Amino acid sequence: MKFLSIVGNSFGCSASGERLVSAARDGDLQEARALLEYNPRLVRYSTFGVRNSPLHYSAAQGHHEIVSLLIESGVDINLRNYRGQTALMQACQHGHWEVVLTLILYKANIHRADYLNGGTALHLAALNGHSRCIRLLLADYIPSVPNAWNRLRKKSNKTGSILEFDESTLREVINRPADGGVTALHMAALNGHVESVQLLLDLGASVSEVTIEDGTTIDLIGAGSTSLHYAACGGNAQCCQILIAMGASLTAENANGWTPLMVARSWHRTGLEDILSTQPEGRLEVLPSPYLALPLMSIVKIARECGWRNSDSLSTCPDPCVVCLERKCTVAAKGCDHEFCTQCALYLCSTNSSCAVAKGPIGSIPCPLCRHGIVSFDKLPGTRPIKEITRTSSLSLTFCTCSVDHQVQESTSLTTGLCKPGFHCTRISPLGSSFRSLSCQKFPSIKLNSSFCLGDPETSSSLVPCNRNLRDKLVGCSRMNFRRSVSNTDRRRSWFSALNQYVTTGSGC
Repeated sequence: MKFLSIVGNSFGCSASGERLVSAARDGDLQEARALLEYNPRLVRYSTFGVRNSPLHYSAAQGHHEIVSLLIESGVDINLRNYRGQTALMQACQHGHWEVVLTLILYKANIHRADYLNGGTALHLAALNGHSRCIRLLLADYIPSVPNAWNRLRKKSNKTGSILEFDESTLREVINRPADGGVTALHMAALNGHVESVQLLLDLGASVSEVTIEDGTTIDLIGAGSTSLHYAACGGNAQCCQILIAMGASLTAENANGWTPLMVARSWHRTGLEDILSTQPEGRLEVLPSPYLALPLMSIVKIARECGWRNSDSLSTCPDPCVVCLERKCTVAAKGCDHEFCTQCALYLCSTNSSCAVAKGPIGSIPCPLCRHGIVSFDKLPGTRPIKEITRTSSLSLTFCTCSVDHQVQESTSLTTGLCKPGFHCTRISPLGSSFRSLSCQKFPSIKLNSSFCLGDPETSSSLVPCNRNLRDKLVGCSRMNFRRSVSNTDRRRSWFSALNQYVTTGSGC
């Protein structure tokens, strides 16, 4: 029975499931919504083999609206494919920061590691140089306070701890190694992503973390390598200069006895010899990353508590947001007190990549109206919290037929001489106001008698109610049809053909 249940889950709704996969991959929001309204269980569908769900496809293609629809329909936000990757990992791999923002707002797990190399979403974002995704992944660890960046750079003279700032946890997350001890900083440095290297260093990445030999990875540079070794292999001069300015050692040797200069020579990076051969006089000053966004934690908390997709239109809102002119103002910037809607505030924090702030600490974002530095947002007094979206985790695909509730009719009971199967309906609790109440009717199960045998004259039971005359005709037809005949193909008709002919025409064979 367990095998039959698996088969039902795989093939029962495969046609509709593939349609949902196509809609998620192509960004067809209307088609996806219609399919989920018809059968909400389709959110659990996954393709055969690679086990990619519609959530994986929509996240990989950057369709954030479909991602929101699938999450609200009850999909597991941390669902894995055959490689162990979640939708958050695929969004970070392809740099779709809007999808990453949506998943972070729904509290996706950023600590999941894949099955192949133990990399997390942060590793994939750093590998491909997606600094906006890195910033969003660490939004819950950097508080919206003025001196947060100074604390990370150890420049603050204040001895008191910052509220809600667990610096050790942030450093543990950002320096988490994948297989072989490779950190996110190693990956960004190897591929020459200067902005990602600068952001990771500003957020607490360590330049002294080294790789290890664990027998699972092939390291062409060698175990015991620092991020500067990887930057020398990649050949980006600016990455090497930033790492040296942040304290990376030029004389550190890996397990092969190679220094960063020797790694650069072995990979024919001749342009790095001057940078890696001599220690610079004094400590170089590195400008802060333009991707720092201090207000991000505050606006993410407000969005989770009060929602971020306000449906108030311009006609019903007397004082709309000055950025979008569509939604109601729900938050105010601390300092200049300019008001915005939650969605525009989220986009300001997520898209900002400029350090040009007239007044404000490092990491604050410029107000679009007065250029004053915004450190945090406060929700307005009229902003009310919303109820948390209930997402059912028990939805599963079953081999069933579904129909809309107002179209369900009373089914006629099927009675045979063998059994009386019963139809029963299982009511599905509605997932939201936009979903109709659905009912599910299972196929009848027929229990066959062990003594049942087609064509046996002594059999007292049959699949259809029939008299003795019909049974004799069927027995005769079946015995005749089981005889092999090469010349006359009409004699090869099966027992079911004889039965169909009798039922439709009323005549025998």
